[in-house]
Amino acid sequence: MSTRIPLSSSQPKTVIIGAGAIGLAIAWRLAQAGCEVSLYDRREAGRGASWASAGMLAAAAETEPGEERLLALNLESQRLWPDFARELEAASGVALGYRDEGTIEVALNRDDAERLRFTYEFQKGLGLDLRWLSGAEARDLEPHLRPGIAGAVFSPTDHQVENRLLVQALLEGVRRAGARLYEGCAVREVDIAEGSARGVVSDRGRESADVVILAAGAWSREIGGIPSAYLPAVRPIKGQMLALKMDPAAPLLRHVLWVPRGYLAPRLDGRLLVGATVEERGFDESLTAGGMLALIEGAWRALPAIEELPIAETWVGFRPGSRDDAPMLGPSGIDRLVIATGHFRNGILLCPLTAEAIAQFVLKGRLPEIAREFSAERFLPVPPAAATK
Repeated sequence: MSTRIPLSSSQPKTVIIGAGAIGLAIAWRLAQAGCEVSLYDRREAGRGASWASAGMLAAAAETEPGEERLLALNLESQRLWPDFARELEAASGVALGYRDEGTIEVALNRDDAERLRFTYEFQKGLGLDLRWLSGAEARDLEPHLRPGIAGAVFSPTDHQVENRLLVQALLEGVRRAGARLYEGCAVREVDIAEGSARGVVSDRGRESADVVILAAGAWSREIGGIPSAYLPAVRPIKGQMLALKMDPAAPLLRHVLWVPRGYLAPRLDGRLLVGATVEERGFDESLTAGGMLALIEGAWRALPAIEELPIAETWVGFRPGSRDDAPMLGPSGIDRLVIATGHFRNGILLCPLTAEAIAQFVLKGRLPEIAREFSAERFLPVPPAAATK
């Protein structure tokens, strides 16, 4: 598994396609290591899935049956987050709004409680740090919860970050580290010759590179020049969300709250994020009455006082989903073309680990052990050596 970077290039010139949180974090790490880095985004940097997300760092609460192999990756990145946040804040001068109150998942009735108990026992069996709460105990933590809820689970290690501040901090960190950012500048194709990526062709012309990193999220298959068999197996998964406006001095909610049909994430500025739908609708950017109704009703059933809150914002985002809902990291099957996409709902959570793993792959030619089973090559239908223009 190697990009076959020339041995003389210990600090290879790198072009990154996609300036969301993942692309920005990789650019920051490589620029810190002394690499010459150019970063391209078809729109404004960080305004895709990174801007649309809720910033939850929920490795434990979001683990479902079938995702056991992904759990170790998520937990390791969650472990990295506090130091990553402190380092980025120091490097950028931007506070990230990192919050460690923990996460609560509630069951509103007996049927909900049975489902939640099953999930809780499964997650506890994986060694996760969780605590079952009675309805009264949950209301001690969050007094505005609906009276009579059937039970809840508290996850103290599942935290959150203000994802939009993360984007701003990464932008400043990238700038201070010396990387070049080209916003509103689409990469039309990757220049591939003799089975190796040699650079990109963008709206501003051709730029050569030792390494090209494809980190364009749900848009990663839109880039030309890459043989179809080697395009990352990623698709857009639509999510509708909204934000309500609380009084920052007297918020209705302090913990991230998972409800049977969604979640609520409180922000220090008083916004209360409510999300999110999961829709296979391609790049359909429309907000729908049904989507908004489902989000608001699901939140209201757990936290009735939200009905008095004004709606501050509504939006749509597109998660990059892979065939197995796990990220695609590292080798693409084409020399010097590196993949970092497919993070689905874990892009913000996996940001620190992805940046470290991809930087190590570019600089040393190998992925860290924990990331190797998530190589993008797992989806290739043909041997990597067969890649041709």
